Amino acid sequence: MTLEKILQRQGFGSRKLCRTLVRQGRVHAGDVVCTDPDRRFETDALHFSVDGEDWVYREHLYIVLNKPSGFECSHQPQHHSSVFTLFPTQFIQRGLQCVGRLDQDTTGLLLLSDDGDFIHRYTSPKKKVPKVYEISTNAEIDESQLEKLKNGVQLKDETGMTKALSCESFDEYRMRLVIAEGKYHQVKRMVAAAGNRVEKLHRSAIGGFALEESLPAGEWRYLDVNDLNKLDEPLDP
Repeated sequence: MTLEKILQRQGFGSRKLCRTLVRQGRVHAGDVVCTDPDRRFETDALHFSVDGEDWVYREHLYIVLNKPSGFECSHQPQHHSSVFTLFPTQFIQRGLQCVGRLDQDTTGLLLLSDDGDFIHRYTSPKKKVPKVYEISTNAEIDESQLEKLKNGVQLKDETGMTKALSCESFDEYRMRLVIAEGKYHQVKRMVAAAGNRVEKLHRSAIGGFALEESLPAGEWRYLDVNDLNKLDEPLDP
């Protein structure tokens, strides 16, 4: 692939801008300054730098963010900062999107990608990918609330009952809820329908992939092949 096209695909701007970056000597491939935008490179594990910043060529972006509170999962946020402000401009240029959304006050595991098939796979209701939420409630949790969540609650403007795949309490005010859908404000609405109210909400896992505690709030990392495989594995017991 030509160096110009490599830069375009990695989010460094228009064809004209990428050619200019190369011709100005601002791009290195390995330890070599490249000034020919038409020079061809193998993209597999290609390391390059632009203005001294190192990059690795990636056909697609697969990212996990430990989402902090106070951020909206939108490119056009209404009342809070966008989660996309936490990423390099190049990611936005190449079409990075959230794989589903978390409310601005919900924290935890958020996947992002520029791969449309990947996004569809993990947002489609037909796939029934389990998602794990840790919940702090306003009122004490009793057994009847847990039974309602497991057996199904009626949500406003929804047909049929909405059930949790599993639900268990840790103490009087904390529970773990697993769902397979992704309806609007679903967890908060389910807990309200069961007779309680969510005070804090944190997503801790999707499929068999759990958010590691070592990733600080507001930080992100690339997903590797092992991480991607875990998304299709059963939940850890």
